[in-house]
Amino acid sequence: MDWNYYDTFITVAPDCPADRAIVPPEKKNGKTKHGIEYDLIASAPYRYTQEELLYQVHIRHKGYTAEELSQRGEQLRAEFFQKPKPCLRASMLPKKFGWGIHFDHEGKIALYAVDSPEYERFVQGAYEQVKLLSAMRNKRAR
Repeated sequence: MDWNYYDTFITVAPDCPADRAIVPPEKKNGKTKHGIEYDLIASAPYRYTQEELLYQVHIRHKGYTAEELSQRGEQLRAEFFQKPKPCLRASMLPKKFGWGIHFDHEGKIALYAVDSPEYERFVQGAYEQVKLLSAMRNKRAR
């Protein structure tokens, strides 16, 4: 099953509270899932597909050791992908922290700050082949 987007830009949610991009803060006991998402994508733009990112966030958030991954990696991956997962339209990065997410023609991901000129170019349709999708709202529209 292919869970990736291609040539797609996820804009911030219509009710996103951020008017500029914010790096997700850490909790007292470590990184949050959205903090791990941010770190992975920001440190390596266009390296991960959505599937790869979701799995990497999962194993880091759960704290699996290198030994566990070498022994049970295939099993852990198979178990992770047995159940449907929310896509990045539901991520807090575009819903709360002001980050647009671009998927290139290979499905690889990069982040663009809502207050950046590049984000604005995506939204204004400067890239005809790129489909625009909005992140999911934080609250239901009434």
